[in-house]
Amino acid sequence: MKMVKAQDFDLRREVEYGSAEQNEAVRKIVLDVKREGDAALLRYTEKFDGVRLEAAGLRVTREELQAAYNEVEPSFVEAIAAAAANIRAFHAKQKRNSWMDLQPDGSLLGQIIRPLKRVGVYVPGGKAAYPSSVLMNVIPAQVAGVPEIVMVTPPATGGKEGIDPYILVAAAEAGVHEIYRVGGAQAIAALAYGTDAVAPVDKICGPGNIYVALAKREVYGVVDIDSIAGPSEIAVLADDSADPAYVAADLLSQAEHDEMASAILVTPSEAFAKACQAEVERQLAELPRRDIAGASVRDYGAIILVDSVEEGIGVINRLAPEHFELIVAEPMAYVGLIENAGAIFLGPYSSEPVGDYFAGPNHIIPTNGTARFSSPVDVDDFIKKSSLIYYSKEALLQNGATIMELARREGLEGHARAIEIRLNKEGKAGAGDDK
Repeated sequence: MKMVKAQDFDLRREVEYGSAEQNEAVRKIVLDVKREGDAALLRYTEKFDGVRLEAAGLRVTREELQAAYNEVEPSFVEAIAAAAANIRAFHAKQKRNSWMDLQPDGSLLGQIIRPLKRVGVYVPGGKAAYPSSVLMNVIPAQVAGVPEIVMVTPPATGGKEGIDPYILVAAAEAGVHEIYRVGGAQAIAALAYGTDAVAPVDKICGPGNIYVALAKREVYGVVDIDSIAGPSEIAVLADDSADPAYVAADLLSQAEHDEMASAILVTPSEAFAKACQAEVERQLAELPRRDIAGASVRDYGAIILVDSVEEGIGVINRLAPEHFELIVAEPMAYVGLIENAGAIFLGPYSSEPVGDYFAGPNHIIPTNGTARFSSPVDVDDFIKKSSLIYYSKEALLQNGATIMELARREGLEGHARAIEIRLNKEGKAGAGDDK
């Protein structure tokens, strides 16, 4: 990991969202699935995943879900159930209620909260399978009251044997029973436009590779999406009270995700920086995914030296990292200064994997500096709101002239006349007379 002064580090990270060739390939896949439905879905599944299916075989059966339990350890089932309970309890506190407010003039204003009807969850395969992502997408939607949750995942996440049984068990434990063995851009297109086998959804969420990300961007507007996620990130602000072994391990926990993942240490102590640098190298040599983590640390890792913890927080606020660990002597003293971070981990025992898997907050968090204006996935992502307006005659007589004034200042005479016609007819009745 390179060591630099804060003023010498470029805090902007440019992430390209696909080459021209990748974008064009995704547009073709999406269009083909939109036009041809299942035929294109099956063709691309064979092409990219090497799995030949019939349309009737796209959906995972209940028997397959039950059989998956025989392929995983009982300890995993217990762990996933415990994590699900924590995630559900945390997100239950986010639930909103509809409300109405009766005004003195008889008008009624309010907001109606409704869940989305049908949500699609993408669960990736590739370099690793992520049963935890099943929980993080599904449970907030369930808490919101979404009645139909459908999951798609590549047909060979578990190798030639098919879908990874840990993903299937996580889905079953979360209460998802509509699952399709299809991945990539073709799965996103099927969720957006629907095919004979897969009914369309209202929103698509879940991580994936660059082709999945580009497909989500392509179909946005036809359906809603959670975000266009970039590579994973962690930033740690630590002083010399921290344990270098802890910090190094946490940096590598994100670096092992992807060669483009970013792991950054910010510290006011050069001695600690050197100790942590050495510890990263020592732990990296023993890490099973050291090739991936090593590339990440080499290309996107850094140690930034600052003069104080306060200056370090300024660096963090400009970085707006996905995950931020504050491991200093008195972390609670600085919480109010943290403006931009997707998830904040305080103290030496709040290691990033605690949030990734078990504590309860969602691990689907804004990346690439977007924590400046966006938030982790939560219950609000799976609801929609309708404004409610019941205006009384009294209120219209009292405020009609003001409404017309605003409409005419915008040159919208039709708007003004829609009010005026009512005032002309009702004005003689007098305010408050609703006969």
